[in-house]
Amino acid sequence: MTPFAIAGVQMYLGMNNNIEHLRQRLDVLMHIYPWVQMVVFSELAAHGPAPHSAQPTGGEYEQDFCDMARKHKIWLIPGSLFERRNGAIYNMSPVINPEGEVIARYRKMFPFAPYEPATTPGDEVVVFDVPNVGRFGMAICYDIWFPELLRQMTSMGAEVIINPVLAHFLDRPADLAVAQAAGAMFQSYVFHINGLGVGGNGQSLIVDPAGRIIHQALTAEVFLPVEIDLDVVRRQRERGLMGLGQPIKSFRDNTHHFSVYDRKGFDRSYLDSLGPLERPGRAGEETSLPGVEAAE
Repeated sequence: MTPFAIAGVQMYLGMNNNIEHLRQRLDVLMHIYPWVQMVVFSELAAHGPAPHSAQPTGGEYEQDFCDMARKHKIWLIPGSLFERRNGAIYNMSPVINPEGEVIARYRKMFPFAPYEPATTPGDEVVVFDVPNVGRFGMAICYDIWFPELLRQMTSMGAEVIINPVLAHFLDRPADLAVAQAAGAMFQSYVFHINGLGVGGNGQSLIVDPAGRIIHQALTAEVFLPVEIDLDVVRRQRERGLMGLGQPIKSFRDNTHHFSVYDRKGFDRSYLDSLGPLERPGRAGEETSLPGVEAAE
């Protein structure tokens, strides 16, 4: 076995500085479950979906999270926060080790366009290693809808997908189905952790590498501490999902060139015919409503 204990935190969040609330919840979690080794908060937990809260890289919020990780000697994925960098705003998730050091920063590659107009897409796939345990990959909320990202991080060796979420729309059932399918398609554990209030409508989900639900939360505040076994991922990938499909190896061994990934040579006429990526107006009207920041 290669056991590792991860806890998701589903909690109410406001459109304000939530740091002390997060700190208190983390203190309670670690008092009840001192065996937890990594904690994951939901997307934009630091200040809600408020782009005006953006801080420079390494700013006050990030330092507060580093202090929390150091205090409890845990790996901490504090959801995400708005980062101001090179004149742009990113939805960024720091990865903090038990010494309180930021070892990676993942910037959301697929903002929920056109509802996140202030957010600039990131351009780097992020995986990181927990020594003597395994490799983890980062995907913020809507990112998980794009298998290209998950396939690349899986091809880089990721065995666990950490997915902080801020989701509260009518498409939530589809969102949950995508997260569950990701576990099976990429034979990975998936931690899909949502918030409450302005942070989402809950229903956080933890999935195993056969696509089975380990736990799904309801719509109240809850801790989700789970001990996973990375050897289960390795055996599933070697022998197949439940001894059957081996999708990662099948993709590796397929010799077809998928022309849709050829940005220069692919015929985009159908995709271009779908029109611009913008918020829809009322039926029969051509009005495009101004964008509003609402993370998904």
